[in-house]
Amino acid sequence: MNPYDDEMTGVKDRLLSVVADQLGNPHGPLGKVVAFALNRGNKRAIAGAVDGTAAAAGAEVADIGFGGGAGLALLLERVGADGVVHGIEPSPDMIARARGTYAMEVAEDRLMLTEGTLTALPLPDASLDAAITVNTIYFLDDLPAACTELDRVLRPGGTAVIGVGDPDGMARMPFTPYGFRLRPVAEVVGALSGAGFTVEQRTLPGPPFPFHLLVARKE
Repeated sequence: MNPYDDEMTGVKDRLLSVVADQLGNPHGPLGKVVAFALNRGNKRAIAGAVDGTAAAAGAEVADIGFGGGAGLALLLERVGADGVVHGIEPSPDMIARARGTYAMEVAEDRLMLTEGTLTALPLPDASLDAAITVNTIYFLDDLPAACTELDRVLRPGGTAVIGVGDPDGMARMPFTPYGFRLRPVAEVVGALSGAGFTVEQRTLPGPPFPFHLLVARKE
C-alpha cells in the first residue's frame, strides 16, 4: 500500500470513528445533525417499542438513551396529561435539546429529563410501569447489569422493550466496527430472562435489515 492509500485509510478510520462516537453519545454541533438523523432513521422502531409497552393513560414510563427525542413525544402522547415520562440520556447536549423542544411538558412536570445510563438509572426501585430503549445496547459492556437495572426500576407487571437492529445487518454498516458491540439476539433474550423477565420477540422487516423488539415483562 502506498503512502497515499495509507493516508486515505487513516482519514476513513477517523471519520467512521467520529460517526460511531456521535451515534453513541451525540454532542456538539454535529450532535444536532445526528439527533435529526436518529429521529428519522429510528422512527418506525421507536413507534414499535412504544406500542410494545402497552402503557395505559396515566402511566409512569421512561425512554432510556432517548437521543433525538422522538420517543419522548410518542410516550407523552401515549400516557396523556396524567402520565409522567422520564427521559434518561448520557449526553448533556441531548438533554439540553430536549429541554428546549419540550419546555412546556417539562414545566408541567409531565417530562423529567435526567442524565444517566442503562447500568445506572437515576430512578427509585419499582417506580416505572414501562420503559423503552432503542439502539442503545451496542454501547454497553455489561448487558446483564443493564437488564438487572431494568428489573429494579419496573413495578411488578411492568414492561421493558429493548430495540436492536439485526446483528448480521448491523455488521454490514461501515461504522459498526468502531466501538459497536453487536450481540446475537438470543444473547439479549438470555440476559433479560436471567434478570427474571418473560420475553416476547417481535421482528419488524427491513429495509435495510430487520429490527428486533424484545418485549420483556416483569412478573
